[in-house]
Amino acid sequence: MSKAKEVKKLAGRAAVENHVRNNQVLGIGSGSTIVPAVQRIAERVKQENLNLVCIPTSFQARQLILQYGLILSDLDRHAEMDLAIDGADEVDADLSLIKGGGDCLTQEKIVAGYASRFIVIADFRKDSKNLGDQWHKGIPIEVIPMACVPVRRAVT
Repeated sequence: MSKAKEVKKLAGRAAVENHVRNNQVLGIGSGSTIVPAVQRIAERVKQENLNLVCIPTSFQARQLILQYGLILSDLDRHAEMDLAIDGADEVDADLSLIKGGGDCLTQEKIVAGYASRFIVIADFRKDSKNLGDQWHKGIPIEVIPMACVPVRRAVT
């Protein structure tokens, strides 16, 4: 296992150990950093008989929740969450983030916004002094269809 994968696994597991408790509604983010966290959530559900409900931020997160046999729900049934766990594309010294490089920005923001606490899992490769030092693909934006024309006008 590469050092980066090992660090991701440790960070994901630590986030779950430190923040996930029984009877919580969890927002589950997207990306490779989330996989070890969901694996650990599933282990704890089995070992400790935890009652957890998971709200995905993407199709990938939904599939991960189902793959590990966790309880899947949505914002219609659980409009408030105790905790959302997600990754980031870059994190600066002030803990400002670049997110959304995996194309799930809107759903990630909605889920994070309805969570009482938001935990970001990021390994050493995502750390930077200033946003943009590491992430060179530009700032992700996602536009919902009804806003396409006004957003295009605003950014051009």
